[in-house]
Amino acid sequence: MKLSFFGAARSVTGSRHLLEAGGVRLLLDCGLFQGHRHDADVRNHDLGFDPRSLDAVLLSHAHIDHSGALPVLSKQGFKGRVYATDATCDLANLMLQDSAKVQEQDCGYINRKERRRGRHCRAPYYDTDDVRDIVRRFSSLRYREDVKIGRHLSASFHDAGHILGSGAVHINIHHKGLRTSLLFSGDLGRRGMPILRDPDPPPPCDVLILESTYGDRLHEQDAEERTRMAQDLFAHAIAYRSKIIVPAFAIGRTQDLVMRIKELVRAGTVPPIPIYIDSPLASKATDIFRAHPDLFDEETFRTFLQEGDPFGARYIRYVSTPEESKKLNDAKGPCVIIASSGMCEGGRVLHHLKHAVADPANVIAIVGFQAEHTLGRKLVERWDTVPIFGISTPLRARVVVFNGFSAHADRNDLLAYVRAITPLPGHIFVVHGEEKQSLSLAAAIQAEHAKVDVTVPRQGATYDL
Repeated sequence: MKLSFFGAARSVTGSRHLLEAGGVRLLLDCGLFQGHRHDADVRNHDLGFDPRSLDAVLLSHAHIDHSGALPVLSKQGFKGRVYATDATCDLANLMLQDSAKVQEQDCGYINRKERRRGRHCRAPYYDTDDVRDIVRRFSSLRYREDVKIGRHLSASFHDAGHILGSGAVHINIHHKGLRTSLLFSGDLGRRGMPILRDPDPPPPCDVLILESTYGDRLHEQDAEERTRMAQDLFAHAIAYRSKIIVPAFAIGRTQDLVMRIKELVRAGTVPPIPIYIDSPLASKATDIFRAHPDLFDEETFRTFLQEGDPFGARYIRYVSTPEESKKLNDAKGPCVIIASSGMCEGGRVLHHLKHAVADPANVIAIVGFQAEHTLGRKLVERWDTVPIFGISTPLRARVVVFNGFSAHADRNDLLAYVRAITPLPGHIFVVHGEEKQSLSLAAAIQAEHAKVDVTVPRQGATYDL
């Protein structure tokens, strides 16, 4: 049994972990690397392994840092199956089509500027044909449904509570009279969050691959603090007739925000100013949410039965065409514009930021984790100037960070997840966190469980178990 880590090792993007066991080569996730343009080009064109050698892929969920490089596999000769939950298959199909289009649009926009400077042009990592080819290889599973991969290996998904359809991947290996198991957490959610059920308890395993996005911190903002911050933002937008720009993932975070805003309006806490969801992807993803009410938690399912649409209201408008999106750049506030991508690395939010960041009346509300080197991180760190479409733009808009919206488990949640595994795994690999977060969580696990072998792998490392 061998494990190799080709992404999300001491970083939070490009999740790719290769398992070799029972005569099978199995890839856990195949995410797009996001960060410095040069590094992204290198890591997304060369995945670190030969896709033709893979027997199958197990996809934990549809976020682009976990699914976004799947079409590169088919482009480079992969002929196996991609296994995921039904909702993940639906969402990943949508995400990958959008990713191909965004790459083409962004590359075209940048290349027009680069040609004027006499520089080389960029090429998309894949196109819509590659997306169609990989989607034909999708095989959907229900939670806890076993699928056999090869003679000696079977796998199943357990609800991770992170986004719709997200699953921790449990793998059982039976070979030469020996039996062992591996659990890959994917991205773990939190208890008591809107829309989705709480994460399932972890099944027993001998080896655990555990995410660590928030491995060194807690989600400190409580509901009252978030409400006060929302009231302040809405009051500011009304007083200055300005815009609140919210970069948000189209899947999960956007739907979460819509429901929370509706709750605040219903309670009379904030006024119903116009809310624009400027993302065709988010609109289509919301339709997929509506198609899977069986995955909702009890409260959201009750709202679904009573109202018919938990994600709509008279003051909420889903923007579809590019022309409608461009009109928002000239529109007067007060208004809220929720647009993807969540880390400001592509999509329509870049155009809104381009027109908004230099105006001190505007507000940029950060509602999710921003990986190192992304534009979103530069906004959080409040750089004097930020690069948008390769052009340095002064950052004068107000930046407000909401930490309490995260759909990721925090340090205490992750430690509790490990404690809930009985008996404890012999090996734990800590991944999907920046180096500081991963090392901190690994040290905390080791302090609690001295007999467990805890490792924070480096990019490209291989371990023979």
